[in-house]
Amino acid sequence: MALPRRRSIHGSGRAVLQALGRDAVFSELSYTYPLKLVSPKIDAQNPVAIAYILSYGGGLISGDQIDITFEIGSGAVLQLLTQVNLRLSFVDESSDCILIAPKGSTKVFRIRGTAERDRASNAHLSDSAVGGTDISIQRLSVSVATNASLFLLPDPVTCFSGASYSQIQTFRLDQGATACILDWYNCGRLSRGEEWDLKRYRSVNEVWIGAKRVARDVMLLEDSSKDAILPLAPRNLKDRMAPYTCYATLLLFGPLVQKLISAIQDDLQTISQFQQSAPSPLIWSFSPIEQGGIVRVAGLETETVKTWLKKTLLPITEVVGSEAYDKAFV
Repeated sequence: MALPRRRSIHGSGRAVLQALGRDAVFSELSYTYPLKLVSPKIDAQNPVAIAYILSYGGGLISGDQIDITFEIGSGAVLQLLTQVNLRLSFVDESSDCILIAPKGSTKVFRIRGTAERDRASNAHLSDSAVGGTDISIQRLSVSVATNASLFLLPDPVTCFSGASYSQIQTFRLDQGATACILDWYNCGRLSRGEEWDLKRYRSVNEVWIGAKRVARDVMLLEDSSKDAILPLAPRNLKDRMAPYTCYATLLLFGPLVQKLISAIQDDLQTISQFQQSAPSPLIWSFSPIEQGGIVRVAGLETETVKTWLKKTLLPITEVVGSEAYDKAFV
């Protein structure tokens, strides 16, 4: 299936969620192309809302910039998801169209053809430069009021071959607010032979409680083996990330995830460490920090990590409800 090719563009969105009795109501929900924010109605006993972050064409292409702001008022609960059954669009400038295939995760694409040749002639441009022609950028800013809660449970980011992606996420919590923040990514399209074949991936997560920054997590992946000057042979990104193909970071803060944190710590105590002849299908760790903790997960397959996350986070159904939670990790 083919659609007219879409040029890179700058989109933005803003949403304000408030609790009105037993209902959670968006007093503002706005967005500009190629971003789309959708909030389906759910039957909840508490003021819980779901919002999906969508993009036309099923993902980002080179040069796209997305800025999103959410405000969650006191007493409201927001479960923030990304689109499911995404369409994978491959941008081919030679045919001037986007090829569509079904299903996937949060996709970051690469433009090939004429645009790539143009960029080659402008190699002095930095990949990390905001507004550069080669990198896709998404900025997410969320403020969470006292007694409000955020549960960010997106699909994993999948970077296509040659893609560059930068993600900056900032979360500002008032005292007494709760946040469950999932950030995860995988190696690419294994079915097409793409394994850690991305050009650059950078993800920054900052969590503030009041005026204090309690966490700043930065992940940078890039294949710098060709530029390395080492006494040993350089290793490419695929070799450095092996044997695992999916990595996840889970940040937990606030009163409504303390029960979850306790359960994770109890599970950690049951783990025995011993030498193995082959890599474990999944490994994970937990680090307690001020007013919360950080979980890190790595798995041989994305589905293995997804299954572990869905089981581990099951206690949050007490906050968001089963109907909302069933929409995550599908």
